[in-house]
Amino acid sequence: MIFAAGLGTRLKPLTDTMPKALVRVGGQPLLWHVVMKLKSAGYERIVVNVHHFAQQIVDYLKANDNFGLDIRISDETGGLLETGGGIRKALHLFDPESPILIHNVDILSNFNLTEGLALHEAAPDALLLVSRRQTKRYLLFDDEMILDGWTNIETGEVRSPYKGLDPADCRQLAFSGIHVIWPRVFPLLLEMPERFGIIDFYLKYCHQCAFLGLEQKDLQLLDVGKLDTLDQAETFLMHNS
Repeated sequence: MIFAAGLGTRLKPLTDTMPKALVRVGGQPLLWHVVMKLKSAGYERIVVNVHHFAQQIVDYLKANDNFGLDIRISDETGGLLETGGGIRKALHLFDPESPILIHNVDILSNFNLTEGLALHEAAPDALLLVSRRQTKRYLLFDDEMILDGWTNIETGEVRSPYKGLDPADCRQLAFSGIHVIWPRVFPLLLEMPERFGIIDFYLKYCHQCAFLGLEQKDLQLLDVGKLDTLDQAETFLMHNS
């Protein structure tokens, strides 16, 4: 699933007339880069959620014959559902017995989707790609890379089902926006409200589910979320294509 429903407010004025997913980097829309990455990794069915200038995305995919893939649209024009709600709404569009890879449309990386996420030995309920990079918000993992909580190092806020969890005792890693959810947790997703963030879901159930972090030490990742990152993205693609 490609998250493409966001308003892209940090990319204004470009997103005053188009969705973030169609903002071009290296001559192609962000959506094209993610679709091609998934296609080259062997993925055949992709769900794209849409909201902001939704029809433009639908028309773009149609004009390109869905790039020879089974691409399905999850329509959120009635209201943004956030990352968790977006997955929940789209569940019926997936194979109920297969895990779902989720990829933000504005993330460029050197991560190998074929090798890194094909089969994970630990058979978790979810697998979150993380890395050691500077940010304000970190996911907190134990020594076995099981998710225990979340912290904002700027405000000191800690969120966890484990009372008294000390971030200093945890591995603090940054989330990449790339993760896999296994069918075992689909019923739990359906118990959530219509609109919620996926990190809220992970934090709610991490004490009873195996949500594992996958750390890639040489991960090169760029969040193309602001205007000043567009030039960086051109250089990034040249070195990580």
